[in-house]
Amino acid sequence: MASVEHDTMSYSSGSNPYVSHPSSPSPSPSFIERMDTVRDVLGRWGRNVREAAKKAEDLAGNTWQHLKTSPSLADAAMGRIAHSTKVLAEGGYEKIFRQTFDTVPEELLQNSYACYLSTSAGPVMGTLYVSTKKLAFCSDSPLPYKSGSQTEWSYYKVVIPLYQLKAVNPSSSRVNSAEKYIQIISVDNHEFWYMGFLDYESAVTSLQEALQAGKSRSM
Repeated sequence: MASVEHDTMSYSSGSNPYVSHPSSPSPSPSFIERMDTVRDVLGRWGRNVREAAKKAEDLAGNTWQHLKTSPSLADAAMGRIAHSTKVLAEGGYEKIFRQTFDTVPEELLQNSYACYLSTSAGPVMGTLYVSTKKLAFCSDSPLPYKSGSQTEWSYYKVVIPLYQLKAVNPSSSRVNSAEKYIQIISVDNHEFWYMGFLDYESAVTSLQEALQAGKSRSM
């Protein structure tokens, strides 16, 4: 009886012409370009996420500091809600600005900032307006004051024409760096301290630009 011997089969690469061992293809130029584009997009997205997170963190910190500046946290929160409702009801900051202050037709409101003005009676919550003609602050609510034996109520206002600006000095507390201030000095050396900004960095930039605009007009 004939015996059948089974040869050991070798499956090493190239030993069997009937077995295909696919090689790793070199990536095409278009594939490489697509991957570079994906990496760029992901990189930009990552930077945007970090920037958005930083802005959200700053806003949260500024909002907390804004509310803490008031003697009453609850009153500050309710006051801010009431003022926001008023702004919506009356058609925006532009209309409120023109209703509250004397303006000229060519005057434009550039920015408005929720903040506090430091006074001898304590911090006053309000809005600081930056226009092409002046800086103007108005308290969110009327404040009481004595007129003889009578108690009267009036909005607290400060108006400084841009050409009367001497300096805009940002600063922060040495004890708590989250407490940030902006000192505004007029040419006749009156000082006004603002604090508790919801958007501090933007306020600093806008006020310094207003200072430069005022200086250029007075020259």
